Amino acid sequence: MICTAPRSGSTLLCKLLAATQSAGNPCSHFHSTSLVDWIDDYELEGDRFASEQMALQAILDAGIERGKGGTDVFGLRMQGGSFDFFLQQLGILFPECLNDVDRIEAAFGPILYIHLSRPDRLGQAISRVLAEQTGLWHRHSDGSEMERLAPPKEPRFDARAIERHIAEAIAHDDAWEQWFAREGVDPIRISYDALSKDPKAVLAQLLFALNLDPAQAQYVEPPTAKLADALSLKWRGQYEKSRD
Repeated sequence: MICTAPRSGSTLLCKLLAATQSAGNPCSHFHSTSLVDWIDDYELEGDRFASEQMALQAILDAGIERGKGGTDVFGLRMQGGSFDFFLQQLGILFPECLNDVDRIEAAFGPILYIHLSRPDRLGQAISRVLAEQTGLWHRHSDGSEMERLAPPKEPRFDARAIERHIAEAIAHDDAWEQWFAREGVDPIRISYDALSKDPKAVLAQLLFALNLDPAQAQYVEPPTAKLADALSLKWRGQYEKSRD
């Protein structure tokens, strides 16, 4: 389970793991905070379930199948905004479990927790604002668009939005740290900088931790390209100047 926040490199990490064809298909399989959305996402017929528990079990089964991607490993990316709702649903399915970790393991089996974070909060916030404004969230390694959520739009510098996303990124990481401490979880810690500098080394580290062959990493090419550019650098300077 990759525990992270937006613009921390999680799409790159998920796709690297999936590209090995042995480490599952980690993605935000339970991203929404709506049971109806979950049912729609897995193309289930909501009116055929006699109880909420039956619906949740069907969703969980479909999520596990998708998250395995034809392998023996289930992969999941979880971000702070949807984590509480996710835990609440597991509480309904597994009321006998006394804590969050027990509920997660009851659902998925033994878990390797990975905390992926981006220490450069300003860079993370600028990336988030640019994605929201332009609608472009990710590019393929060849520079072509991978994920666009809105029509193209000219970006404009917004110090308040950047400041808001800095605070949000800090809050997300603080919440993960509090949860790790409360649940007695000691995650593997990966930084955005390490991942972007040497993605194959990070992938090999995680494959080893998953008891898979780390040598697979040398055959996987990074599938995404950095979005940071001259405009990102310009905004950094503008923001830092505005804080003086």
